[in-house]
Amino acid sequence: MSGFSAELIDYLEGRITFEEFDKRRDERRAKESEETEVSAEGVEEEEDAQPSTSAQIPGIKDDGVSPGVQLAFASMLGETLRPPSSEEEAEEEEEEDSMSYVDDEDDEDYKVEEAEKAKVDVEVEVKKQRRRGKGGGGGRRGRGHRKRREEEEENEEDEEDPSVGDVFALEMELNRENKKMMRERRHRSKLPRALRGLMGEANIRYARGEKEDAIMMCMEIIRQAPLAYEPFSTLAMIYEDDEDMEKALQFGLIAAHLNPSDGEEWIRLAEMSLEQDNIRQAILCYTKAIKYNPTNVRYLWERSSLHMRLGEHKHCMDGYRRILSLLPMEDGEHFMQLSKDMAKSYYESSDLTSALGVIEDALLRHPSLVSDDFINMAAELYIASRQYNKALEVLVQFTGLLLIRDEAAAEVVEPKQEEREAESTTEEEEKKSDEETKSETVEETAAEQKGEIKDVQVPDSVPVDLRAKLMVCLIHLHVFTPLEGLVSTLMEQSAEEIGDLYLDVAEAYLEEGEYMTALPLLSALVISEKYNLAVVWLRHAECLKALGHMEVAAESYTKVVEMAPLHLEARLSLATLQQQLGRPECALKALESMYDSETLAQDSSAAQKELKLLLHRSTLLKTQGRIQDYLDSTITMISMLLKVAMQRAKVCVRSVIVSGENHLRLVKVKDMQTEIDDQEAAYLDNTGKTNVLSKEDWWQLLVSCVLTLCDVQRYEEAELMVESAMEFYSFYDNKPRRKEMEFIGLSATILDRNHYNAYNYIRLMLMEKVDLPQLWNIFNQLTITSHHQRHHRFCLRLLLKHPENHALCVLCGHNAMVSGSFKHALGQYVQAFQTHSDNPLYSLCVGLTFFHMASQKYVAKRHALVLQGFSFLWRYVELRGECQESMYNLGRALHQMGLTHLAIHYYQKALTIPAPKLEGMPDDQVDLQREIAFNLSLIYQASGNMGMARQLINTHCVI
Repeated sequence: MSGFSAELIDYLEGRITFEEFDKRRDERRAKESEETEVSAEGVEEEEDAQPSTSAQIPGIKDDGVSPGVQLAFASMLGETLRPPSSEEEAEEEEEEDSMSYVDDEDDEDYKVEEAEKAKVDVEVEVKKQRRRGKGGGGGRRGRGHRKRREEEEENEEDEEDPSVGDVFALEMELNRENKKMMRERRHRSKLPRALRGLMGEANIRYARGEKEDAIMMCMEIIRQAPLAYEPFSTLAMIYEDDEDMEKALQFGLIAAHLNPSDGEEWIRLAEMSLEQDNIRQAILCYTKAIKYNPTNVRYLWERSSLHMRLGEHKHCMDGYRRILSLLPMEDGEHFMQLSKDMAKSYYESSDLTSALGVIEDALLRHPSLVSDDFINMAAELYIASRQYNKALEVLVQFTGLLLIRDEAAAEVVEPKQEEREAESTTEEEEKKSDEETKSETVEETAAEQKGEIKDVQVPDSVPVDLRAKLMVCLIHLHVFTPLEGLVSTLMEQSAEEIGDLYLDVAEAYLEEGEYMTALPLLSALVISEKYNLAVVWLRHAECLKALGHMEVAAESYTKVVEMAPLHLEARLSLATLQQQLGRPECALKALESMYDSETLAQDSSAAQKELKLLLHRSTLLKTQGRIQDYLDSTITMISMLLKVAMQRAKVCVRSVIVSGENHLRLVKVKDMQTEIDDQEAAYLDNTGKTNVLSKEDWWQLLVSCVLTLCDVQRYEEAELMVESAMEFYSFYDNKPRRKEMEFIGLSATILDRNHYNAYNYIRLMLMEKVDLPQLWNIFNQLTITSHHQRHHRFCLRLLLKHPENHALCVLCGHNAMVSGSFKHALGQYVQAFQTHSDNPLYSLCVGLTFFHMASQKYVAKRHALVLQGFSFLWRYVELRGECQESMYNLGRALHQMGLTHLAIHYYQKALTIPAPKLEGMPDDQVDLQREIAFNLSLIYQASGNMGMARQLINTHCVI
């Protein structure tokens, strides 16, 4: 604005009034006219030297000055500037109307301002037309130089002396520009104009201390305009003054969400959230603040610290990575320290890849700031990730190490280079001479790196921990020649001071199988006071075991178990060594339980270790033939697996004293209280504890336990074990294993003479495989020995589904015969006889059914029934032949019908026939002499021949 007059600048800046501006302008005009008349030639030179202000305005948009302001200035100065298009003006006016607090169509000031603007626009257009007319006419008529100069002077006076309307137009444009800049600094308000007065009144009431009225006003504003942030912000301040921080925080959060671009407000809310120990909400507030100020390192740091407090390692590291990307190159110390802390955190969380990424970025960005600690960490990470070459490169690059390699490898590459150069053309050699030179240098370097390392020159300034890292790298790279001097130098220092470095080098030797070289280092550590630790003794024992010194290795393992009784691997190795040395009792002592029951129930890791220990203990007990102790171990293991299933089956494990020793027994408890509320969650938790063994291993262990229980005749416990296993999801869902377990359970119940449970097993099997004769034989044996008749209805229901089943038909006939339903039995027997007429059993059954029907009290055709019965009975004798069995059955039928004189004949004939010899069965089991003699004695007793009856009993029945 240096091209304007002094009075105009003073007026626009508010230093003088308009009357003073008009007066000073007239005085300036009179003074300039006098100077023009006196020295016209001086004026001409002054005009030539004076730069035109219009050259700075057209086409240029200064920073912070809108086109409207430029147009107003140009109109006062008489310059031609392209006015903004109608669309641009409409958009600008629409934006101003939509976002302004005071420019509204209903505002009177706004209407006056619009009228003044229209008036100024008309005046500007008139002046433009006037300037165009004057400029064009002067060129056409060819006026003289003097007259042209006078007109230009008049035009300059008009341009330099703006009118009152021009001043008002300029003032309005500047006012609009100021309002627009103020709007850009604040968020667009959603508070209607009708409620702005009420909002102002609420703020005034709050300032006066009338908080209740202010709260009511704010609530009313919220009811009418819920998306305006001003009432919420005022309520937050009110409640904060009242020390109701919880409500203040809630209202502040609502206001911040409605006006999210206020970063400072988000930070204040985050601090309030931390005061209320709401870390999660504080993180959300910092995230909002970072969204609108993403380069603020403090916000990122605070949020990362909060993530670390919550244990959210990944989010914390992501924040630190953003901080690293924002730190300038000048802030290298902070960059290196933060990189070091991040790498340490990544290493502790076993994320070696991310840790190496951070370290490598730091090494590349600030190589001059790398310290010995940083080099040590980088080498440690590379060694942990088994990148020994890179670890060696870092040590060589930053510590001044010198590797002396074999030069033979570099010479091997030269013939290949010559062949490649001979094949290339002359033009390519000219174009790529520089590139080939570089490639040769790279190849020579690679050849040197591939050469065998002969020696290592270590400066005296290299710390001992970096020397140890160098030795570890060389050991893993199988470079053993330079190591002798390095290890000797290391062992010259006291193990009490650098024992950890001793252990690192020794472990590297152990990993590469160099046990003889590692043994002196470990021996020096086990005799020290500071590093006489369990881990050192363990490595010492492993080294001795690998060298074949079993006795000394066992002593070292014993020392490890004494110092770390919860170390599982040491216990297992010690037990194995003791077993190999012929000390079974010592081996079992090493495998004693490590945890109590409460720890096993709460700690999953402890349960897994205990399972591994019990598995080895059970295997050792079985090989030693200690079956009862073996069963105790297996029952303990399986009870850990089937914890939830045993609760459902109401089976528990109890300790009992047997022969003066405590052993475990499985017991059925009817009134067992359920200790597990959520069985599904308990099953999932138990699965996590027992996943150290696969499902196949658990299955083999269960089968071995059940079969061993049956071998020692603990059938009831075997039955309870099977019942519990059937309640376990993993076993029940596997159909083949479920079927196998059902057969094992059936065998256990039959051996235990538990016919009730045995019937439950065989019933399920028959429903799936109704045509299997073996199952029907077992079913028949169970129904014969059991004392209940619930199988009758089962057979009838099954017969309706399978009417053609032969075994089911015969069994239904037997059931009907036993229950007295002779007609039903006769129908079933006849059906079986029709399909198997050559089987003597069915002829016998049909004949006996007729005899039973004839023996009833009320029967219409008794003689016909007897004749039919004897006809089937004689058919039975024909099919079976004259043997002890057939004669006995015939005599028994005659005895039942009262034909005792005929029955005596067949009884006596049966006594004379010897019993058959059946393979696999004792002779007395199929001999019917006792039954025959007893029935015959009954006939003699009924006839009064007591002597004959006594003789038969003494001869055949008395032992």
